[in-house]
Amino acid sequence: MLGLMQDWPLLCHKIIDYAAAQHGSREIVSRSVEGPITRTTYAEIHMRSKKVAQALEADGFGLGDRVATLGWNTARHMEAWYGIMGVGGVYHTLNPRLFPEQIAWIMNHAEDKAIFTDLSFVPIVEAIADKVPSLRKIIVLTDDAHMPKESKLDLVSYESWIQGYDGDFAWKEFDENTACGMCYTSGTTGDPKGVLYSHRSNVLHALISAQPDALGMSSNETIMPVVPMFHANAWGIAHSAPMVGAKIVNPGGQMDGASIYELLDTEKVTFTAAVPTVWLMLLGYLEETGKMLPHLKRVVIGGSACPRAMTEKFQDVYGVDVVHAWGMTEMSPLGSLGSIKPVYQSLTGSEKLDLQEKQGYAPFGVEMKITDDENVEHPWDSKTFGRLKVRGPAVADAYYGGAGAEQFDDEKWFDTGDVAHINEHGYMQITDRAKDVIKSGGEWISTIDLENLAVGHPDIQEAAVIGIVHPKWDERPLLICICKEGKTPSKEEILAFMDGKIAKWWMPDDVAFVNEIPHTATGKIQKTELRKQFAEYVLPTA
Repeated sequence: MLGLMQDWPLLCHKIIDYAAAQHGSREIVSRSVEGPITRTTYAEIHMRSKKVAQALEADGFGLGDRVATLGWNTARHMEAWYGIMGVGGVYHTLNPRLFPEQIAWIMNHAEDKAIFTDLSFVPIVEAIADKVPSLRKIIVLTDDAHMPKESKLDLVSYESWIQGYDGDFAWKEFDENTACGMCYTSGTTGDPKGVLYSHRSNVLHALISAQPDALGMSSNETIMPVVPMFHANAWGIAHSAPMVGAKIVNPGGQMDGASIYELLDTEKVTFTAAVPTVWLMLLGYLEETGKMLPHLKRVVIGGSACPRAMTEKFQDVYGVDVVHAWGMTEMSPLGSLGSIKPVYQSLTGSEKLDLQEKQGYAPFGVEMKITDDENVEHPWDSKTFGRLKVRGPAVADAYYGGAGAEQFDDEKWFDTGDVAHINEHGYMQITDRAKDVIKSGGEWISTIDLENLAVGHPDIQEAAVIGIVHPKWDERPLLICICKEGKTPSKEEILAFMDGKIAKWWMPDDVAFVNEIPHTATGKIQKTELRKQFAEYVLPTA
């Protein structure tokens, strides 16, 4: 027997319809690429996204066409997303931090037919446009007055492109499983892989992420998504914020501590989200100036492991709750969040920080398990770690074009490539990437635990750990550190600080001091490059 309920397809343009109807006057504030702070509303975003859809349709773009975006978090970028989805197209976010050759490869793989680009990235588009034969339209997210004076390309300004349309457009209707968004993994091993989101998955992900124990959004929040729209589906905030009617504050391309603080303060932001490197800059600015964060209530930190010292400083010095999160492009991207369950509400001090170092527990809509290499499931006992596998309605079922099929099994479980353990209350903790874990004497050592411990030293700015070949133990850990400016701690001081806080056999065999640690385009430590750099390194214990 089937239920007698209406078949109401979960389509993303219904989110912006709702925002305009119920929260039409709520502000969207953006630091524009041209410089000034701009202000608009959900009602205006709704109308202008329909103009985008009209212009796309008039130019011959429609169902299934991939339309790239190369832009910062701004209102115009958001309008482009909803216009593309509303005409049946697929927004394809490009990461400007990749090399131009990588961007061209990704665009060719996706067969992008058009691109929206910010002024900042016009030089990138100029460098690669002739290498992307499918590309036939380039829209610059600005007005005529700010357009480049000269270009070898046929460019059109966004404002002039939509100017002739009135927004009287009926969104296209199609199956909710129709593709609507696309994002490529950073490709640290092999070529990048395309993740293809559906309308259904994006809407469900927005509902999941807005839950109180997830991102906890509401119409009373002022949200600043510092995480870029080109990074892992913008953590879903471009869908979940309008779904609840929250005010949005877009930081544009200025991610330095002073610029982030200015918006946090002047716009009275209550909630924000970004990777740890952004918060390091903000915290450094706050320390230098002595300024505080009177309006900010909580910050979600993900993308890479949140250092314990960062959580402690936000909470103890600035009174801001920290929610440690984990996810992947393949998960739309939220996978777990470190909200505090009732069983842990009484925790304080170091015990609470111990819990917050974990990546948290899965919200409804994400199933999670730990297995060994033979796919035998491990218990949730807080110590047995293995491969982390997930499944759910907003988790990828395959990569675009069929790459990486070995990561998906017949029961829909996706192998994340992470090594983790889960405690009896469901809190998961990443201990490593499977390719980074150190195997010493048949046992595994977590490089992430060692890195988090090392950056707790007052003189260390950043740390990375890699395995170095050892004649007896196969591999042993090498700790690589960047010191804070003006600080020169010794190897012995660093190891003494770590001693007693981890198992003896986990202790690094040596410490190397460097001026720079390489990162991927999404801010993760590039351990493949570190392994090349230290390929000939000989440990003193060897």
